[in-house]
Amino acid sequence: MRPSNLHRNKFIQLTQIQFPEIQLQTRDSHKLRGYFGSVFKEYSPLLHNHFNDGTLRYQYPLVQYKVLNGVPTLVAIEEGAELLVQLFLKIKQLEIEGQYYEIRSKNIESKKMELGYADYLLEYNFHTLWMALNQKNYGIYMQLNSAEKQNMLNKILVGNVLSLFKNMGVHLVEHQRLMASVKVKEKSTHFKNNHMLAFEGGFTINAHLPKNLGIGKAVSRGFGTIH
Repeated sequence: MRPSNLHRNKFIQLTQIQFPEIQLQTRDSHKLRGYFGSVFKEYSPLLHNHFNDGTLRYQYPLVQYKVLNGVPTLVAIEEGAELLVQLFLKIKQLEIEGQYYEIRSKNIESKKMELGYADYLLEYNFHTLWMALNQKNYGIYMQLNSAEKQNMLNKILVGNVLSLFKNMGVHLVEHQRLMASVKVKEKSTHFKNNHMLAFEGGFTINAHLPKNLGIGKAVSRGFGTIH
């Protein structure tokens, strides 16, 4: 018997728009998010991951704002990918903290990307810092030895990927298990004016993951971008 559609990998629509003539800092990702969320307020559940009343949309962000190699980058999937094409071709300028940047060119790429289980290991790197820990498990992590930290991060990464699968409607069959091994270094960063521990490096996992999507915490702000 063939597996049901629920148990098959999914090819998701991914659209990426870059503004190659503009150079920003990696930390400016959240400013891109704020600017576009303000410009297109009526679409805020997708563009800003907030509803109009200010409450959070507790789902995987379908539009993500990043600065990759200094270039402002917008990455969107599924409904967000369609919306990105409709709206952002109309953008003529960016405003970042009162400074206006005229947009003369855009690089646009839209394609189907596979998401789901793989029966072999694939290697990925973090293009931006992976924010794996939250307030609850940070204290636990800091009490562990190196081997225990490694094991904990492996489990967290698998959880991040499974959460992405669930949000995108990808489900594993009974015999399928994700296995991951992270190779990362601890790095300090600032998030919402707080000092945070994040990670740089990469990982291997038996999963197909689209390039330039984010995993972990704060992916709409550019964290955890993989390639």
